[in-house]
Amino acid sequence: METNPNLLVLDREMDWLQKVIDQVICSYLLQEGHENHWMDIPLPEASAETEGSVYYQKLEEWNLNLFERLCLALILAPQIKPEALDIFFSKNALYDRGFTEFGGVINKNHSGFIPTGQTLSFLITAVNPELKVEILQVLSAANILAKEQVLVLESTESSVPLLNQTITVNERWLHYFITGTLPRLEHSVSFPAQQITTNLSWSDLVLENHVMEQVMEINAWLNHGETLMTEWGLENKIKAGYRTLFYGPPGTGKTLTATLLGKNTNREVYRVDLSMIVSKYIGETEKNLSKIFDVAQHKDWILFFDEADALFGKRTSASYSNDRHANQQTGYLLQRIEDFPGVVILASNLKENMDEAFSRRFQSMIHFGMPAPEERLLLWENAFSGKCKLDPAIDLENIAEQYELAGGAIINVLRYCALKAIQQNETIVGFQDLLEGIRREFKKENRTLSVTQMN
Repeated sequence: METNPNLLVLDREMDWLQKVIDQVICSYLLQEGHENHWMDIPLPEASAETEGSVYYQKLEEWNLNLFERLCLALILAPQIKPEALDIFFSKNALYDRGFTEFGGVINKNHSGFIPTGQTLSFLITAVNPELKVEILQVLSAANILAKEQVLVLESTESSVPLLNQTITVNERWLHYFITGTLPRLEHSVSFPAQQITTNLSWSDLVLENHVMEQVMEINAWLNHGETLMTEWGLENKIKAGYRTLFYGPPGTGKTLTATLLGKNTNREVYRVDLSMIVSKYIGETEKNLSKIFDVAQHKDWILFFDEADALFGKRTSASYSNDRHANQQTGYLLQRIEDFPGVVILASNLKENMDEAFSRRFQSMIHFGMPAPEERLLLWENAFSGKCKLDPAIDLENIAEQYELAGGAIINVLRYCALKAIQQNETIVGFQDLLEGIRREFKKENRTLSVTQMN
């Protein structure tokens, strides 16, 4: 049976961790062999047997130091080799209880030892108290393990000190280290964003020529930005990243454009869920937003903030504490966006809703206006180009001329007509069904069809 190199590597890493734990406790309790030091225990290294291991690839990519690697092995242990931590259940004979300095907790659903920050602190500082600062660095939110969301710090109760919080491995990364496949980030409280994709192509996006030219400028940056910053030396003159505002009525192609930019440049596009980010509690909005930026900081992603007014709206005069808090929040958001090295797209219905401080820092501001009659004609033709078709007697040019609808609304009409047709065991859409679909879209915007339009 062929050996899984990922499992082999993890097994060797657990053996190394076991030796480290045994040696630290031996040195701490002055047992036989206490003069040896855990840092002298050889680290497992890559070999022909472990070729292709994703664990070693990440160790090299992240450039983990000895203490970070120890932390990673420690948080993997409850999942890979829980018995390696059983020694921490030892009792202090003097007090007939466990050693406080070992840290750790016991979960009602897990009989093994779950390490805390104190457990890591003990291993690193038991015989070298001067290394306390290393603990803070490893557990810092700025550390690569936290930024990549490999390390999960979680307090069991409120007001628990940092070192008393449990340290565990993110299930997504555990799956990766075992199988070699990294699951897609799931939309959750810990990651309030969702990947968006499209099956459409540039030919399906109908925009005015000058608008498409502006979109292609972003596409050019995505393709050549890194070359400009490094080989052309622009990193000394301009900030990294690209920030743009898409503004205009709903359904005019803002979201589709964002997904097409990602598709065309092989980048993932994540739409930020503002409902999970904006909080009435001071500091919570910033904390929620940082969860996204911290992860995205090391990815080549496009971040898309739809209905961005909720986060990036105009600041008010700081007359009340709530106003001051809102202004501080806006300032924080501005700084995070400025420091983000990737592409950020903000979408809003109205340009006037956006705070001027953001507007000044956008590389571009693109207006997605309502399509003109000739553009609407193309949208209608694209919509009914598949199995569901319009009755040839319908004057599509007249339809495009009379009814001002955005592309998204035209797709809604297509959906309505297709459902009506399939219920009638038909593929051809008649004029009355088409008109009813248009009427429904008008009603959403409190508009009505005139008698002239209906004839």
